[in-house]
Amino acid sequence: MMIEVQHLHKSFRVHVRQAGWLDAVRHLWKRQYQVVEAVKDISFTIPKGEIVGFLGPNGAGKTTTMKMLAGLLHPTSGKMNVGGFVPFEQRPEFKKMMSLVMGQKSQLIWDIPPMETFLVNKAIYEIDDRTFRRTLDELVELLELQPLLTKPTRSLSLGQRMRCELAAALLHRPAILFLDEPTIGLDVHTQEKVRRFIAEYNREHQTTILLTSHYMGDVTALCDRIMMINYGQLIYDGELSVLTEKLAPYKRLEVRFSEVPNARWEDYGEVAEIEDSQVVLRVNRERVAEVSAHFLQHFHVHDINIQDPPMEEVITRAFQEELSHGS
Repeated sequence: MMIEVQHLHKSFRVHVRQAGWLDAVRHLWKRQYQVVEAVKDISFTIPKGEIVGFLGPNGAGKTTTMKMLAGLLHPTSGKMNVGGFVPFEQRPEFKKMMSLVMGQKSQLIWDIPPMETFLVNKAIYEIDDRTFRRTLDELVELLELQPLLTKPTRSLSLGQRMRCELAAALLHRPAILFLDEPTIGLDVHTQEKVRRFIAEYNREHQTTILLTSHYMGDVTALCDRIMMINYGQLIYDGELSVLTEKLAPYKRLEVRFSEVPNARWEDYGEVAEIEDSQVVLRVNRERVAEVSAHFLQHFHVHDINIQDPPMEEVITRAFQEELSHGS
């Protein structure tokens, strides 16, 4: 296994006080603290070459977990083995075999072109000239960076900077890549470019990737397996398709008419919406073929579209069920 985590736990001691100047003065002499448990007893393994989606709402513990795996945070308790190393020991060999990309934090040097940052990374990671040139040429081609290499970083758009961030993170050919919101704030076209690059790079180099994202498009495009975390606890670890079938045992049936006929639509499934010329139903997977055939036989159907429910809907339902079970 490339990543092994056993009973990982991380808590923080946080200073708390009430609002107002009186309490502020009182806390100069006597402070009060509370312990916040960010990660609670999580365990998982990730084999070489797998892309795993790591999902959860804000504050669930995703970034804290990723920072511990990257060696930026020391766990309160538990064991981690990442590529044969204990991350928080911060050995140089470990730093050379992993990379962390955070969508909201930049490693590019703001006032100089990306090419200069790449040369800095070349020196830091002690990459020889031949390997550097070969890797850079590959990344420039895959990410379409040639026009960007000599422009000051501050003049690049967010999407252009993120493509350069990925190149900077991959120059030393890491075996493990942690991606924390790599497409945050990007337009749809750039998001698709980044996804294609990640998938292609993974196929070519068998890089192990742990990905967090609030964009379900990233997850469905790249990950067969997902892990879901909420309030610091791992609530699901398995195939995305299995989760979909478990929490959404229905399909969306979108039927278009010239005019919506008068019918008891609830007899066919759960009504999602009815408009002037369209009916959208949530139909049990086992009944989809039967219901579709009935519509085509008995109504003047202009178009019929059968889809899995949106992944956002599935994930939201998963967290809602976890909350109801926990309450």
